[in-house]
Amino acid sequence: MTQEINLKSEITATQTGQRLDQAVAELFPDYSRTRIKEWILAGNVFIDGIAITRPREKVLESQIVEVNATIEEETQAEAQQIDLDIVYEDDHIIVINKQAGLVVHPGAGNSDGTLMNALLHHCPEIEHVPRAGIVHRLDKDTTGLMVVAKTVEAQTHLVAALQAREITREYEAIVIGTMTAGGTVDEPIGRHATKRTHMAVTHSGRPAVTHYRVAEKFRAHTRLRLRLETGRTHQIRVHMAYIGHVLVGDPVYGGRPKPPKAASEAFIETLKNFKRQALHAVRLELAHPYTCEVMSWLAPVPDDMVQLTKALRKDTEEHPEDML
Repeated sequence: MTQEINLKSEITATQTGQRLDQAVAELFPDYSRTRIKEWILAGNVFIDGIAITRPREKVLESQIVEVNATIEEETQAEAQQIDLDIVYEDDHIIVINKQAGLVVHPGAGNSDGTLMNALLHHCPEIEHVPRAGIVHRLDKDTTGLMVVAKTVEAQTHLVAALQAREITREYEAIVIGTMTAGGTVDEPIGRHATKRTHMAVTHSGRPAVTHYRVAEKFRAHTRLRLRLETGRTHQIRVHMAYIGHVLVGDPVYGGRPKPPKAASEAFIETLKNFKRQALHAVRLELAHPYTCEVMSWLAPVPDDMVQLTKALRKDTEEHPEDML
């Protein structure tokens, strides 16, 4: 299916001499520069009724610009009834508290049963939005808050806000090792040189910045609160591993159980049975793409991480000498 786009506006005096792609982006800010350039090259943008296919074409005051284009349905996934924990919804956005085990996009080994399949069932019109409105991702076994756009315009605004670092995303995590203070990891992330499903800190990667602070100390573990400036694949997991504090339960980056000395059997079993990375997107804040109102949501830490934290506290209380 396709969505018809029909736009019309007039070049202003201040836009005289601008490039066509720049002027059209200013006239119709709900659409990205990349999409507008594609429309120009495809002959979908008209000046005074004449199709212009050169993005660098200069425009003049009072010229009439029209866009007549279609947005192809990019979603190939099928709608499936899958339970979603919807924290907030209106005509423009959906905020979801994603459960562990839910993959965001269909892909190799996960052709269905994903968040995208669930969104298409919950909101069928979202099929007209690229990637079914998904703006950012959480890993399969990471829980917590995600925002989804219900319209192309909302998605364009939210993607731009992410790129401008105007959306706040905070996480709770439990890492291996005792950390004494918070800090910032500012290291680029890219594909691992030999393990293609892994990410790594690499000079050829894209900029990535993670801020973290200590929320609670245990004998051999630390509970952290983290805030992302960027949103690279596996960013928190890679950055914490890079500084020597792998997330508890992380199957990819080495979060194997490491119980402290003299730990009880019950505590050792709790660590062994925690089978996912201990990471939860706890807070999301953004300016609404339509009203511009600043909105904020909190998602309670899931029960498995709550129980892990209780076990860590109990172990620490049983060995107070190790905290001196």
